[in-house]
Amino acid sequence: VAIVGRPNVGKSTLMNRILGRREAIVEERPGVTRDRKEVEASWQGREFTLVDTGGWIAAGDSLDEKVSRQSERAMSEADVVLFVVDSTVGVTEDDARVAALLRGTDAPVIVVANKVDDRVHEASI
Repeated sequence: VAIVGRPNVGKSTLMNRILGRREAIVEERPGVTRDRKEVEASWQGREFTLVDTGGWIAAGDSLDEKVSRQSERAMSEADVVLFVVDSTVGVTEDDARVAALLRGTDAPVIVVANKVDDRVHEASI
């Protein structure tokens, strides 16, 4: 199960919540996750590998490009993809580009609307 999306949408936080423990580094600033992190997980009796990825960016420096390629690799290898978006800012250009990449995969994609845990944002969804 690959967790993908643009930087700072909560991919690593979601991984930690699914696992029930802190495996992925989480900070307020974007770009903390650089490499894919693969962890064995269990959910409702099913065993699987959970893959946290760095944020996908359309354009950037060579490091951003390498991080984005790792995200694309995770998308192509996954049996299921969790596409995380930040509901407080709406769909961005990078979100739309990730969605376009995901249309080319055979894996089922689940869109995860993150950052809706306050009444202001929850009401607008």
